[in-house]
Amino acid sequence: MIRPRLKSVAIALSGTLLFCVGSRIVERRFLFPTGDVHSAPVPSGFVERRLIARDGVVVRALELRAPSATSAVVVHFHNNRERAEHSAEVAQELAARGLGVVLVEYRGYGVATNASPSEDGVYADAEAVLDMLAARGVGPERIVLWGTSLGTGVAAEMARRGRGGRLVLVSPYTSIPDLVTDVVPFVPASLLLADHFDTLAKAPSIAIPTLIIHGDADEIVPFRMGERVTAAIPGARLLRVAGGHHGDLLQRAHTSIVDAIAGGAAGPVS
Repeated sequence: MIRPRLKSVAIALSGTLLFCVGSRIVERRFLFPTGDVHSAPVPSGFVERRLIARDGVVVRALELRAPSATSAVVVHFHNNRERAEHSAEVAQELAARGLGVVLVEYRGYGVATNASPSEDGVYADAEAVLDMLAARGVGPERIVLWGTSLGTGVAAEMARRGRGGRLVLVSPYTSIPDLVTDVVPFVPASLLLADHFDTLAKAPSIAIPTLIIHGDADEIVPFRMGERVTAAIPGARLLRVAGGHHGDLLQRAHTSIVDAIAGGAAGPVS
């Protein structure tokens, strides 16, 4: 009697394991849709960097060098449907204000097509770029960590690790499992998903000035998640974009958002 029961348990566990593995494969295809992301022209003036992450993966970044040895450097972590060059125009505006800018590109995107993206992998990509800056003498106090959507999880983790002096999160989520359960309640997303990007859990450990920018009509990442992240990070400030959706914040409040990223005085966004 014991053997048949053990066999039944083994079959059930095998089925559960296959389901979990399948769920994680599907998750990564949705979280990192690298095949759907196309390149865009890179304006002149950028220097392309090819770095090596700690696991040997090539990391691509586009840089506009800081004009002086004391200038702040904005390091951007892109959304899941973008590549580095998609933020080139904003980078040029920030550079015109006297800032250095580095646009980080994750593995699986662009040149690093031989490596699949994952939470730990994109953290390694981010660290490779920050290590490059550190080797030049750019300390964390000069670095502005700026993340957009998916990239907010990367920026928050780098802030938790003490790699920046300011943090800007545009359309941040509390965690990837929270995003799933917000759409499909009662699904054990934390168990099924490999990549959590749990910004809410890390928030109390973030000890640098933080600005959250979020549209109150965001149809992908609910505005209430931005509010929760703001409340959880000590001293964080929320810049609410009235009527802003997930992909149109720069169109609605361009100057205010660029001012905020640059650290200038940004008034209410409406």
